[in-house]
Amino acid sequence: MLKGAMHMHSTYSDGEFTLPELREIFLADGCSFACVTDHAEYFDDASIQRYVEQCQSLSDNKFVFVAGLEYRCERNMHILGYGATQLTPATDPQEVIRHINSQNAVSVIAHPKDDSFAWIESFETLPLGIEAWNTKYDGRYAPRPGTFALLQRLRQRQPATLAFFGQDLHWKRQYRGMFVELDCALPKPAAILRALQSGSYFGQKDNYRLPSSGIIADELLAEFGRDHDRSSRLWRIMKGSKQVLDRAGIKVPASIKAQLRRIF
Repeated sequence: MLKGAMHMHSTYSDGEFTLPELREIFLADGCSFACVTDHAEYFDDASIQRYVEQCQSLSDNKFVFVAGLEYRCERNMHILGYGATQLTPATDPQEVIRHINSQNAVSVIAHPKDDSFAWIESFETLPLGIEAWNTKYDGRYAPRPGTFALLQRLRQRQPATLAFFGQDLHWKRQYRGMFVELDCALPKPAAILRALQSGSYFGQKDNYRLPSSGIIADELLAEFGRDHDRSSRLWRIMKGSKQVLDRAGIKVPASIKAQLRRIF
């Protein structure tokens, strides 16, 4: 089994970590791989080549980067392409999914918004996966049960559709306790992608071990729902307080904002 982390951003797009820094922090966390997904719109042909080459140069027998991209689509939908490194002008999500799949990469709708569920279900071309728990978007305490329900509805049409688990790491002071345990013998990008495509992995966070099928016991889903509602209410209170301070011309210190990123 290989331990790794998925969905992160470097200074090639809007992340605060350089690629060498990401290598060091994830090695310290006991990881053998990291799937980095910088935002596609930040790149041109020259910079994407530098990005891929640096991911390769920082990879060895101890740790590998799987270079990928996050594509911004219509209605602000984001689609992860794990292993996808080709740019495209397309913004239609189904076209982007096909573009990712044509590279033998892994297509995943990132942090799907609740109001996009019906739209996703109308797609003729489905992604390989749905990001069922994004610890930046959903919070560190619990995912939204509705995302798992969406996944199961998609699996009725496409049984191979998988649950993915990502950190969406941007900031140096951000929670990063979501990992993936991959049934893969070799820390090589091609082998890692094959294991992801076949669903040979679990999401791992604290005592939770979450299957790639996204099939979760009803009791655990109910627990997730209660915990997510509680943390969301607290976050809304904090966000409302910040808006009040902003209107009063009072700036929240960066150190406090950084600490809140760790908490939520």
